[in-house]
Amino acid sequence: MGAECFYPETVRKLFGMLILGALASGCAGKKRPPAPTFSDPGAAMGFPKESQPHAAKLIVTPASTASGKVAMVNNSSRFVVLNYPLGHLPANNKHLNVYHNGLKVGEVKITGPQYDDNVVADLLSGECEAGDEARD
Repeated sequence: MGAECFYPETVRKLFGMLILGALASGCAGKKRPPAPTFSDPGAAMGFPKESQPHAAKLIVTPASTASGKVAMVNNSSRFVVLNYPLGHLPANNKHLNVYHNGLKVGEVKITGPQYDDNVVADLLSGECEAGDEARD
């Protein structure tokens, strides 16, 4: 009777030690190195630290003024109608330059009146045509 009770307890202990050993051996394997972080663009491309190309710091600043388009020109009376995005109309008496394909072709002065997104400006110098751009 003593041998029957002793046998199941020994098997349980032996079985428990095998399970613990298997779990412990799984955790004791090789550790993976941490994943590299690529905050340095030269390191991401595989350049050694001392031979990395010098990256120029790029500074981007958004344009603070809206540009308008010449909607209509009256050359005999020397005025233009400018169309601006809503909420970005220039103030009265403001001087603006007019550009055609990137080249300055004239100068205008905002005189009003204003209606919706259109405003009238006097043509001070140069010539304008519909589609030209008015900006500071």
